[in-house]
Amino acid sequence: MFKKISFILLLFPALLTYAQDEKKGIEKVLGEKTLPSLVLSDMNGNKVNVADYAKSGHPTVFSFWATWCVPCKKELSNLAEMYEDWKEKYHVEIVAVSIDDSRSTTKVKPYVEGQHWDYKVLLDVNQDLKRSLNIQTVPFTILADASGKIVYTHSGYVEGDEYVLEEELQKIAKVKQ
Repeated sequence: MFKKISFILLLFPALLTYAQDEKKGIEKVLGEKTLPSLVLSDMNGNKVNVADYAKSGHPTVFSFWATWCVPCKKELSNLAEMYEDWKEKYHVEIVAVSIDDSRSTTKVKPYVEGQHWDYKVLLDVNQDLKRSLNIQTVPFTILADASGKIVYTHSGYVEGDEYVLEEELQKIAKVKQ
């Protein structure tokens, strides 16, 4: 019993330090991370370098998703409802990044076309972009400013998260008055 208590007492400060380091790590990523130079294909097989979004001069939202992920699809549908307004107000582009593997990637195009999503969809079949950005799970949302610097990330989705994302867009975008 004494050994267990001693172990817990020794472990607690280490866990606290780890949690603080993790928080610093997240702040570091948000403060310094930019879009990587990585080429993906769109649904029509055209090659797109992710770093080119940094050259657009507009903010970009990247929403990582998969056809098997129900919260991902709900998030993208809710974003689709707001997209026209956001394009006008914030000059933003939304890019849906599918992490479906080679077996399920054939489901992406029919699903997207059925949903009438009006944004670009990239295929991260080998999950290279997901890995390079250290994304653990989907849905995962990234907001990059006009220079490609990642200024906001969010993991998971609950109804209303799109309004938090809009607040972040307001902070970085030139809003039309």
